[in-house]
Amino acid sequence: MPDANGKAGAPPVFRLVVLASGTGSNLQAILDRLHGRDGIEVAGVGSDRPDAKALDRALEAGVETATFPRDDFPDRETRDLAMADWIDSLDTDLVVLAGFMALLTPPFISRFRNRIVNVHPSLLPLFPGLDAIGQALEAGAAETGVTVHFVDEGTDTGPVIAQQAIPIRSGVEREELEAEIHAVEHQLFPEAIGMVARGEVRIAEDDPGRVIIERGG
Repeated sequence: MPDANGKAGAPPVFRLVVLASGTGSNLQAILDRLHGRDGIEVAGVGSDRPDAKALDRALEAGVETATFPRDDFPDRETRDLAMADWIDSLDTDLVVLAGFMALLTPPFISRFRNRIVNVHPSLLPLFPGLDAIGQALEAGAAETGVTVHFVDEGTDTGPVIAQQAIPIRSGVEREELEAEIHAVEHQLFPEAIGMVARGEVRIAEDDPGRVIIERGG
């Protein structure tokens, strides 16, 4: 039977909406490695900052954009409702937080339960929250890393999809460590999103805090 585009037997498209607040380097990695490939499409990019460079990257890729500045709404709940309605209007399968710095309200998270993923610059549960890199350096940690996880109502407490460790070399400058972490993010984040899109990731029925990986499933 023809699909909505009139193509018989065309496989379904897995649609992402990316939320970003800043330069959008992780968004660019997603666009470069996933968008338009293997049935994955970035359907939209939203931001809480109209001046975010991420929006320019999206427009260059021909992706729809929308902005939701906090000051345009009476409260966070109203903003999140408008943002959620926009996301739903794009037939979104997965919401991707790529440097989105605005706090999301519980009703938003509940609406997209197990369909929101985030990347965090540490080996969670170590160093959650803001300035994870600074936390690791201040603690004198021997290693840090990158974690991709589902988002729940806690602070970086959702089920982990993928992690990669990064040694903290003696005397390393913060800028060097940040560059190493970003390089890993740009590889690991698209890889983990691709796993979700292919159905290789599911939440354990007996433990909602645990992810089961079924590669090739």
